[in-house]
Amino acid sequence: MKLKQHVARITPSIVVDQYRFRKALRKLEQAELAGCNTDKLRSDSDPSLSDVFSCGTIDGMWFDTQKKIKEFMIPDGTGGVNPGDRRAIYYLISAIKPKSVLEIGTHIGASTFHIASALHNASVKMPSVTTVDIYDVNSPADKPWLKHGASHSPVEVIDSLGYGSFVEFVKDTSFNYAEKCQRTFDFIFLDGDHSATTVYQEIPLALKLLNKDGIILLHDYFPNMKPLWTNSSVIPGPFLATERLRREGVNIKVRPLGELPWPTKMGTHVTSLALLLKDDCQGK
Repeated sequence: MKLKQHVARITPSIVVDQYRFRKALRKLEQAELAGCNTDKLRSDSDPSLSDVFSCGTIDGMWFDTQKKIKEFMIPDGTGGVNPGDRRAIYYLISAIKPKSVLEIGTHIGASTFHIASALHNASVKMPSVTTVDIYDVNSPADKPWLKHGASHSPVEVIDSLGYGSFVEFVKDTSFNYAEKCQRTFDFIFLDGDHSATTVYQEIPLALKLLNKDGIILLHDYFPNMKPLWTNSSVIPGPFLATERLRREGVNIKVRPLGELPWPTKMGTHVTSLALLLKDDCQGK
């Protein structure tokens, strides 16, 4: 074992977290001031966002969907969203019924499959899902999905489920894609590079791509930089990025989804998913 790996293994997680925090903060402080317009962001007081996870109708749709998706044996613990988070995303999409969804960070496609399934099962007319990743997640030469324990490429799963007509895979950075994008979206899921600087720059770009009453969903948001699970590390980026934006007067509020009605990871029901919404109380 290399010395660097050995040191990382024996170092207490709290020390690792503090190092990551200081490093992320230094880089974030060097980032240029981001201009944000939250006019199109959905309000935090929107009643349609309440009781999403206790909807019996969505429950039935979810269990039918799982019968189909389970056939592809999508692995857990590969760096993507865990099964509990996938279910939460499915319920959100089913309840909100966005016509257009942008996902940053495809990985093996676990969240992509659930977003597309929710749109299809909710009978959304002319839906569209665009999922962006810096790697070619469907490369027939590299087969990156095999490295993460998946047996099928993301596009193979999407086509097998019958969603190929409305799901688009894009190889690009979030910045490049957003800068040249000529369309807008109802729902944007930011799950790519979780560094503070990147998220700080991604949020303003995402706001520009939103339709009226659009929603942004964050992954790996750790409120107040506290661990969400026992003996787990903290990913500082999304929290640091949103806190800087708020300090700069950007009218946003982060609503962590917190405890879900079903298991997520490490024997808990806790999720790191969080909604980014317009803060109705700011300035009052």
